[in-house]
Amino acid sequence: MMEFIKSKDGIVIAYKKKGDGPPLVLIHGTGSDHTRWITVLPELERHFTVYAVDRRGRGESGDADSYSIDLEYDDIVAVVESISEPVNLLGHSYGAICCLEASLKTSKIKKLILYEPPIHTNTGMKSSSDSLERVKEAIREGENEKALLIFLQEIVKVPGHEILILRSLPNWPSRLAAAHTIPREEESVRNYVFKPSRFSKMYTQTLLLLGSDSPPLFQDAIKTLKDSIPNSRVIVMPGQQHAAMDTAPEIFLREVINFLMS
Repeated sequence: MMEFIKSKDGIVIAYKKKGDGPPLVLIHGTGSDHTRWITVLPELERHFTVYAVDRRGRGESGDADSYSIDLEYDDIVAVVESISEPVNLLGHSYGAICCLEASLKTSKIKKLILYEPPIHTNTGMKSSSDSLERVKEAIREGENEKALLIFLQEIVKVPGHEILILRSLPNWPSRLAAAHTIPREEESVRNYVFKPSRFSKMYTQTLLLLGSDSPPLFQDAIKTLKDSIPNSRVIVMPGQQHAAMDTAPEIFLREVINFLMS
């Protein structure tokens, strides 16, 4: 059963709360919902009270007529500050950018985990110049799966064998249902400007997760964050890319649990 909290602008944000232990809020990336964590939730729930959030515009969360990534920061803050004790916060991809920014808006974050936020530094994704337009066209034509695959294959550079794994999971229909949010989030990523000086006094213990085989954009983003966040460290997951929770959940879980329980 989902629970709900109102964000700053009045939009209802849904989350699924389950487990036992210190609170852990999970923020998924683009083209998914709270079920993105399906492969690792049972183990996380053994150690933590998990709050798996539906970001705005998908699942059981509401949405506004207009969109700004800044609204997502407030959504996370609303969830975090509704919890009575300090919170661990884990964000993946686009969700990691949202968590990073939310960390500057609340003092209740105990530890922070960022898994490959798509922060553009000096390296672009080198995706086809018309990839995003073709995503939009596919959505207009009601071809959500085509839109999602263009996004995963051409923009995020997810390799074919990982696409097969994603498509085999029971939350693939939820990914298709969230496809309409891809364009606004990809445009937000391209417009997002990371300013290192804003994080020079952020002393929250921060774990930066990176796949050893991930594209240059993610490699450079993690290096930039390591150089910018004083109390941060990098863990490289061998043989992995952008979806280790699906392709190597045992590695992902080991690093997350060890960091949060230490």
